[in-house]
Formats: sequence, structure tokens, C-alpha cells
Amino acid sequence: MARLLFRLGSFAHRRRLAVVLVWLLVLIGAGVGAGTLSGKTSSSFSIPGQESTTALERISAEFGGVGGATARVVMQAPTGQTLTAPANAAAVEKLVATLTTLPGVTSASDPLNRAAPAVNAARTTAYSTVTYSAGVGEVPAAQQDALLSAVADAGGTGLTVEVTGEAVTAPPNVGGPAEAIGVVVALVILAVTYGSLIAAGMNLLTAVVGVGIGVLGITIATGFTELSSTTPTLAAMLGLAVGIDYALFIVTRFRQELRRGSDIGTAIGTAVGTAGSAVVTAGLTVVIALAGLFVAGIPFLTQMGVAAAATVVVAVLIALTLVPAALSYLGLRALPRKQRTGLTAEPGGADTSRGFFSGWVATITRRRVVALLVSVAALGAIAVPFFSMRTTLEQTPPVGSTQAAAQQLLADGFGPGFNGPITVLFDGAGAPGTATQVKGAIAGLDDVAVVAGPIPNADGSAALLTVVPKSGPTSPATEQLVTDLRAQLSHTDGARAYVTGSTAVSVDVAATLNRALPVYLALVVGLALVLLVLVFRSLPVPLVGVLGFLLTIGASLGATVAVFQWGWLGGAVNLDSTGPLISLTPILVVGILFGLAMDYQVFLVSRMHEAHSHGLAAREAIATGFRQAAPVVVAAALIMFSVFAGFVPTGEATIKSIAFALASGILFDAFVVRMVLVPAALALLGERAWWLPRWLRWLPTLDVEGVGLQQVDEAPHAEEKQPVGVAGQ
Repeated sequence: MARLLFRLGSFAHRRRLAVVLVWLLVLIGAGVGAGTLSGKTSSSFSIPGQESTTALERISAEFGGVGGATARVVMQAPTGQTLTAPANAAAVEKLVATLTTLPGVTSASDPLNRAAPAVNAARTTAYSTVTYSAGVGEVPAAQQDALLSAVADAGGTGLTVEVTGEAVTAPPNVGGPAEAIGVVVALVILAVTYGSLIAAGMNLLTAVVGVGIGVLGITIATGFTELSSTTPTLAAMLGLAVGIDYALFIVTRFRQELRRGSDIGTAIGTAVGTAGSAVVTAGLTVVIALAGLFVAGIPFLTQMGVAAAATVVVAVLIALTLVPAALSYLGLRALPRKQRTGLTAEPGGADTSRGFFSGWVATITRRRVVALLVSVAALGAIAVPFFSMRTTLEQTPPVGSTQAAAQQLLADGFGPGFNGPITVLFDGAGAPGTATQVKGAIAGLDDVAVVAGPIPNADGSAALLTVVPKSGPTSPATEQLVTDLRAQLSHTDGARAYVTGSTAVSVDVAATLNRALPVYLALVVGLALVLLVLVFRSLPVPLVGVLGFLLTIGASLGATVAVFQWGWLGGAVNLDSTGPLISLTPILVVGILFGLAMDYQVFLVSRMHEAHSHGLAAREAIATGFRQAAPVVVAAALIMFSVFAGFVPTGEATIKSIAFALASGILFDAFVVRMVLVPAALALLGERAWWLPRWLRWLPTLDVEGVGLQQVDEAPHAEEKQPVGVAGQ
């Protein structure tokens, strides 16, 4: 692989203009395609075939508009007054009439209608249910804006008017100021690492080109298939991080080769053949982890994984082609000005550097048992909250928003459970009678506040029963009520009963993800173990890497639970309210962090393996490889942390906890697992770290360290190489 990539890097050097133009055309083409072919994204999270999803489809078929997205416009009378007072009643009637005429609305109920009132006992709070023709997550932004505008205008009548519900849930935004700050921080870190603003800018620019092509490609795909609104966000978050890091590894190796006296063409080829091999291996582990999300059996999760994996593939291709082409233009300007003269070959390429990292690895390897125990104990302690983790799809609206205000009005006027009603569908002959028959039994279940009378459809073949819990929608008691209802209704005679509603959908998604997570872990860990055994021709090294990853996951999710569920240090992340994590968080964090953790394992240990392959003893190889790779891994980790952390302060609810888990996971993995645990464990193993069972020695050698490049005859390319100090000055 190293020789193949050496040729690719050399080709990018020789045909640098063509390579740059091709990628520029791809970027422009993707932009044109996104502008002309894009479609709409969906905020809906459901699983085909689940009881709750099947029920929603049946409701849409049997009751027409009832299956569309809904919003609740909540009205509260002025202090000391009731909504039935003549002036207030007139204001309510006028508002309902306005809501009925809004674009996309099929109906808006009158809360003061005596036949079907929706007002509390004190007659101070009421709500109108606004139903749209569009499904959940499909209400256009223009229609949402029209509803919000009508609600804002109604506030001038003296009533307090707010709105909540699935119809006004906005998709997540990408590219806000906090994310931009993360990119600026990444640029600063690159500039400090390189000592050259030009090299830093080139690194960041190539990464932006890669993530731009990836996200624009996803935007084009929305015109042909329905994608989740979080799909581009995840792809942008991950694509930018790996794009910066992959370029960083290749540029760093290029600079090292220049300092060793190589000419520009040879330095580029060697950098792509060595660091590029590690980039391919690392990128492949990320792709495996993301594409493996299909085992969950959830279409929107599979789409997110495939889209993010495709963006990572683009980032790898950019790093292997566009980055070397750009380096060919930069030449010696990739080095700080004071390093551009007096470049001479270093005999044997040995690393004789001293300083912080040399002292660090010397201390870790000397105190390896203590370092290993302390790192494991520290990560284990941080992981303790993980065992209290709860997940949900119910999102808590931001404090100060109209959605939060509306939910508070409903909770004060009708009870906390009113924000998460559970719908029971009875489908089949005699459905209304069956619903009436079981109503009393349902009312007797724990945590049931109210059971509304059955609503039959036009021909009496179906009926709806609304159950209002005593607890809020994210309460464990409400989730347990869903299970109790299904158990109670499983023995119902007559029409078949389905339990649905947003809480039921959340319970179904969480159950499916919980069942899929062990299978997913086994799949990605197994495939990655095979890949890493091939890369390092060692069994202990991959095992150490994977076990360290498990500690990273525990600590990352434990810290996330402590902050987002328990509220610890919530102010530091601009946390509006505490509650369960979004159901997608665990499996997405496992997938993404696994790929990134294996990135660090490959980049760090490949340099140790390279030194060991050149004949150094195990302890000396660890120290040499660490000194060479650790500064780059630290810079890469800080960059990834800044990119992920940029999505936390102002991130949407769906993204915030995921971004925090990734950012904290990067810190734990890079600075504890890879900087402490791995060198300590390998030093403890000694020569046994590179042991491969005899029955596995038939496996092919991938040569990601570029040992085979020493045997490459570079004479055919001599006429294409330029002397040191010519190009790029």
C-alpha cells in the first residue's frame, strides 16, 4: 500500500494543476447540484414496523388529517380573568379563525366549543389544536413562520399566547457563530503547530473543500430520498474534524522529510506513502464504524451513518490528492522561514529530539504500572454516571422559547402529563365499543390522570382514546405507562389496540437501539480488530487499543450523563434544562469515537512499529515513535475537540449532547488513553507487544509505515524532482 500511495503522491506533485482543477470542478458541480436538485429534510424519527409507527400510519389512513403534524396554540387569560369573559372569548374566536386560514392548516379546534371543550377547570387556560396536511417533520419553514407570526400578533389582544408541538419544531442549524469559533481555534492550533500561517491556511482550506463537497453531496441526495435534518450536521461535524487531521498528518510528515534533506517531489511521495497509509487505515476504521450503523435497523440512522461515511471518504481522497498537490505549490514555504536553509539529510532518519514529549514518555514507560493503574482508575470513576443513563426522543425546548412557555402554561393549567399524551388506536370491527369497554381499566393504571372519551372515525371501524399521564413526557413513570398500557391491551377482545404518540415512539426507538448496541459494538470492534492485526501484525496492540476505547466510551458517556442528565457544570455548556439524553447519542458516539480512537491508535503506534521494524528494542521504539507522533496527535486532538466543542454552546438539542460526548471523548482518548495508557501498556508488554500467533502469520503485510519505500527505485523519477530550495520559494 505504501508504494501505491507513493506513486499517487508523486502523480499529484507532477500533475498538481490538473488535480486542483478537478477538485475545484467537483466542488462547483456539487454546489450547482445542491442549488438545483436539493429537496426537503425531515425532523421525524421513527422505525418502520414498530407498533407506534404502524399506529400512526393507520391513524392517517382512518382519520385523514388526524395523522398530520399538529401544534398546540395555548391561550391564558389575563390575571384575575377567565377566557369565557366576553372580550377574551371574542379574542379566542378571532385567533381560531386566523389559525384556520393559515397556509397548510387543515383544521384548528375551538377550545371554547361546548361540544369538545379544551379549557381547564378554572377556565383560565385553553388550547387550540392546529393540524397540518404535512406529516411530522415535514411542515415547511414558511408555514411554521406564518403560525409563529399569528401567535405573536395574538399577544396584543391581552391574552398570553404561545405555541408548541411537532409542527413548529425547527431543523438543526449548521454553521453558527460557535462552530465558526471552533474553526478559528483549529486554525490557531495549526499555525502554532506548523509555525507557518500559510501551511495552516492550506490545511484548513483543503479540509473545508472536502466537507463542502460532502455536505453538498448530501444536499443533492435530499432531492432523491428523504433524509433526516441532522444528517448534514453530523457529516459536517465529522468531515471537518477528520479532514483537518488527515491533512495535518500528511503535511507533518512532508515537513519532516524536507528537514531530512529530501527534495520536494520525494518528500511529497514519501509523506503520502507513509502518513497517507495511516490515513487510509484510519479512514477505513471510521467508515466501518459509521457504515456499521445499519445493524440498528433504523433507516434514518443508517442514512446518517452512510452520509457521514461518504464525507469521510471524500476527506481521505482530498488528503491523498489535493493536499500533496497544494504542498507541491507551497514547497519550502510549508516550513517556517528559519528552517528553509541548511537542510541536510539526517543519517538513518533517527529521531534525536528532546523536550516535553521525550520526558513525558520516559516517565510513563518508567512508571508504567502506576501510569496504567491511575489512568484506568480515573476513566473508570468518570464512567460511573453511565450506569444511570436514560434516553428519549422527547426534546426539551430551549428556555425562553415560545415552545417552552407553551408547555409551562399547559403543565400549570392541565398537569405535566398534558405535554405528552398517549394515543390508543382501536382498529377493527366494533372499535368504538371496545374502546368504551376498556376505558375504565386504563383509568385504573398507575400514572393515569385522565382518559378522554373514544373518538370514532366516520364508519366506526376505528376509534381513538387519549390517555393523559400524571407525569411529564420524559418521566420514567410515563415511559412505564406505555409498557403497562400494552400489557393491559394485549388481551383485549374485538378490535386490535395500538399504543402510539410521541412518548410511545420514543420508547420504541430506545428499545430498538438498546437491542442493537451490543450487536453493533461486536461488529465494528471485530472488523477493526482484524484490520489492526493486519496493520501491525500483532495481537496485543489491537487489543490494548480496543480496551482503551471501551474506557473512553464509558468516560465520555458518563461525563455526558453527569452534565446533561444530572446538571453538573451545566452552565459551562449553556445548558437550558436537564433530562434524558437523546436516544441517538450512545450509538452515534460509539460509532464516531471508535473510528477516531483507532485514528489515534494507528497514527501513534505506527511510528512505534516503524521504529521497531528498523531494529530498535521495544522500549526504545516506543519512546522514538512517541516523540515523533505525539505532538501531531496532540494537535489533532485539540483541533477535533475545538470543532466538536463548537457545536455545544449554541447547538440544537439533538446535536448538543452528541457534540459534548464527542468533545469529551476526544480529550479522554487522546490525552489519557493514547498518551498514558497505551505507552504504559506497551512498555509493560515489552517485545510481547509485537507478538502474533503462529497460526496468523500467513496474513498479508499492509506496510502502513512505508518500510517498502526504502527499496523503491527512485531513479525513473529523478528528472521530475526539483532540488531542495527551488520550488515554492
